[in-house]
Amino acid sequence: MPRIHVCALHMIGATAQAVGARSMVTLINPDYPVERPAVIAAHRHHRVDVSDIVEPQEGHVAPGAHHVERFLDFVRDWDRREPMLIHCYAGVSRSTAAAYVAACALAPERDEGETARLLRRLSPTATPNLLLVRHADAILGRDQRMVRAIEAIGRGEECAEGVPFALEIG
Repeated sequence: MPRIHVCALHMIGATAQAVGARSMVTLINPDYPVERPAVIAAHRHHRVDVSDIVEPQEGHVAPGAHHVERFLDFVRDWDRREPMLIHCYAGVSRSTAAAYVAACALAPERDEGETARLLRRLSPTATPNLLLVRHADAILGRDQRMVRAIEAIGRGEECAEGVPFALEIG
């Protein structure tokens, strides 16, 4: 079964190697340096240059619908033969939102609330970025079900770095 692995930036090399990931998504502040692991080909690495914010702030790049649309194009192009790795700086907010969005897009028959509750069980520290989820909800035509599901699980446990996890897709 296809899996999406989520972790913090400093763990991407070891995680990609350990799980056999061949596709990777980076959600990180613009211009932040990220060294792509050698096992990930350049064309299978998608970078989303956004700040971890949920409303516009001066000096930051808020996640927009265009970021989510390009991310969804990349995810839909994933052949699902090998795991995908999704990471942000701490593995708490942007990456957990992206994993949730990918799961909802790739397994549309799965209930949004069920997917959110699974995310919470897998990672007690996950606090998905609600702005990314809001854009995805609109793009996927989920009528606020994704947003309500993430709001229902609430903030994750306070941490400096998220608990890595793997989310099975459909």
